[in-house]
Amino acid sequence: MIGSIQQGNIMTGIQDMFSDPQMVANYTDGPPRFVPGYNAMLSMAAILLAERARDDAQILVLGAGGGLELKAFAQAQPRWTFDGVDPSAPMLGLAKQTLGSFASRARLHQGYIDDAPDGPFDGASCLLILHFVDVAERRRIASEVRRRLKPHAPFVVAHLSAPDGDEERQLWLSRYSAFLAASGVEPDKAAAARDAVTNHLDILAPAQDEAILREAGFSDPTLFYTGFAFRGWVAYA
Repeated sequence: MIGSIQQGNIMTGIQDMFSDPQMVANYTDGPPRFVPGYNAMLSMAAILLAERARDDAQILVLGAGGGLELKAFAQAQPRWTFDGVDPSAPMLGLAKQTLGSFASRARLHQGYIDDAPDGPFDGASCLLILHFVDVAERRRIASEVRRRLKPHAPFVVAHLSAPDGDEERQLWLSRYSAFLAASGVEPDKAAAARDAVTNHLDILAPAQDEAILREAGFSDPTLFYTGFAFRGWVAYA
């Protein structure tokens, strides 16, 4: 997934990648294999949402293409309903397929945060998305999510986030590259993935990620997940 973005405009590359039929067909195998602790992260996200969301909650899921988090949340909470947003029509088609019998509980919207319903929602998630956009867009997305949430509702985010400083950041990215190789990725492709992340993704330091949440009006951003160069937070509207 990440290693496929190695050149050109980052957003154009993402859109092209997630429209490629072969990539879409194989997508659901990727995150559990290439994101450390992915399935556990989804379980933790569902638990954090459920702490404050009611039994019949309506949850906003940004980057819902593929349907993996939608399915995990639906399995965890049998009365929750979802609005899932993603710019890729093929990935939304895959999400519907992945959801299977849970599909009736999810409304899928092609587009970006501006195309999401106004809510108000009982909770929201944005997993493995924000490292694809720049700082200004992250701030805007966080603010738009905050506007769509009920007071005190949880927002769960997870994405690439690594400490400042060239040496420390490169150490964490090298560890992630080693994880990819241990997961069966050819060493040269694992190294290429590290280089793509370094050169083409806008990775922030954890303190910067937390500051964006606070600036958008969220309180108490709390780290709940770390997987080498990935980190996840929960914060509250």
